[in-house]
Amino acid sequence: MSKRLIVGVTGASGSALALETLRQLSRAGVETHLVVSEGAGVTIAQELGSSGLGDLTSAASLVHDPRNLAAPIASGSFRTDGMIVVPCSMRSLAAMAHGFGDNLLTRAADVVLKEKRRLVVVPREAPLHEGHLEGMLKLARLGAIIAPPVPPFYTKRETMQGMIEEIAARLIGWAGIEPGPEMTRWGEPS
Repeated sequence: MSKRLIVGVTGASGSALALETLRQLSRAGVETHLVVSEGAGVTIAQELGSSGLGDLTSAASLVHDPRNLAAPIASGSFRTDGMIVVPCSMRSLAAMAHGFGDNLLTRAADVVLKEKRRLVVVPREAPLHEGHLEGMLKLARLGAIIAPPVPPFYTKRETMQGMIEEIAARLIGWAGIEPGPEMTRWGEPS
């Protein structure tokens, strides 16, 4: 079986990062199962334009309705290699930290955690208050990888798109997929 990842997109800012992550996973031959939260539509349209949601869904192998709790990714018997939630709102982060599988995105994350698969959570909020940090700590203790999209400045990417590509490659690497040439590695030639 080829690699299979779930990609969750919430209403936090960072739609371009979600799109680039899906594009890189597609180029790597990874089967992607996309779930876009109901609240994400406004942010996606604001950041990517009117074609943004279509661009996201076109980049995915399969797309699931966030209300469909009967989708395959809602069950642990459906094999995946994990999940990336990019970007991750604080609402979705809190739901995942406390096991509230009230929509397909948070249910799929709960399944990934209970099955001990990789869950990469990309929180998008600043500054953070104690409740946000407690949610992240709880998820980390459950086995999630908390990966704020912090730019690695040593890569010297000259454009915003270049930095988005770099961060997406790191997310893919943390999900257990070889990111290829998109990722700059410290001490290695570019």
